[in-house]
Amino acid sequence: MFLKSRCLLISIVLIFIALIFLSSCGLSGFQSSEQKSPVQQIPYEDLRVADFILLGAKHEVDNETRYDDSYVDIEYPGGDVQPDVGACTDVVIRAFRRADIDLQKRIHEDMQNNFELYPQLWDAPAPDSNIDHRRVANQMKYFDRHGESLTLQVEGYEHKWQWGDVVYWRFADGRTHCGIISDRTNDDDVPLVIHNAKVTIEEDCLLRWEIIGHYRYPR
Repeated sequence: MFLKSRCLLISIVLIFIALIFLSSCGLSGFQSSEQKSPVQQIPYEDLRVADFILLGAKHEVDNETRYDDSYVDIEYPGGDVQPDVGACTDVVIRAFRRADIDLQKRIHEDMQNNFELYPQLWDAPAPDSNIDHRRVANQMKYFDRHGESLTLQVEGYEHKWQWGDVVYWRFADGRTHCGIISDRTNDDDVPLVIHNAKVTIEEDCLLRWEIIGHYRYPR
């Protein structure tokens, strides 16, 4: 009888530990509303464009997409590189596609009509639907023209940084980078950012580099 009781007690303890582990992993069957981010608690029928954009970016985190900015021939429209890889700009592209916004098509069409207005940094004689939308400078120019350009300041303006916004940075070495503003914040109410520098992650990095762009699209 003592042995059976002991085995039963051990079984209960193991089940309890397993439930805690599964819950911490975020499995839907055990995930409480407190563990979900704000956007993940919104009923599907109430989701707005910015919500879908963020959910698309969060998928890249779950996917653990590895960084690779290689030039690749892709379909048009709706073209994409292999789903397990991508550059920082691909986080933005895929996030917007979750909201049914195809930046490949929109940027390409705008460049076809206004090629001279876009940065001439790559000696390209004409628009290229394989790569143009995957370049930071082109995304920024498109959002400058068709989106809402917002404050670059953070301290004292935290409320101006809303989830689904796009941020662009300049690294100390001059390279540019981008990410999607998250619905999670740090202890100072500064939002986290979803971006891909090596692998797509959500982290407290908004103030880590020089901010050169902050956009909301559509307006």
